[in-house]
Amino acid sequence: MELSTDLESKISDFGTARLLQDGESNWTAPAGSYGYIAPELAFTMKVTEKCDVYSFGIVALEILVGKYPNELLLSLESGGFDQHLVDVLDKRLAPPASLSGQLLILVATLILKCIRENPLSRPTMNQVSQALLSPAGCSDYVPFSKITLLDLLHM
Repeated sequence: MELSTDLESKISDFGTARLLQDGESNWTAPAGSYGYIAPELAFTMKVTEKCDVYSFGIVALEILVGKYPNELLLSLESGGFDQHLVDVLDKRLAPPASLSGQLLILVATLILKCIRENPLSRPTMNQVSQALLSPAGCSDYVPFSKITLLDLLHM
């Protein structure tokens, strides 16, 4: 991440798949921080757009929890989806108001989709972008404090 001259944060590079044509893959040596590399890239060295989607999801999750989400990722790998969303969020932030809570639920849902183990079940970055630009479904009120990670998987 970098800061612009206006002090806006910018994600600088998820470029593992930037030189590929749509639907194409490539064999390569791993580059980047291992915690952000998609599992399939780390094990097979096969680069696809979905590798960048995974990396985006990890960075977004890190922003939500306020640190690298290693413990949360390990918990999710072992089926720890019964945790409440509010319990995994960065404790330094105030709880969200109702509308921002609903938007946070949308973002958390997208993040979980981005970090799915199976790359074929991850959305494309275009789908993520469209969901963020047109947040459909945020009008349905769900008590924020009651949402579990399992609930997010079914949204």
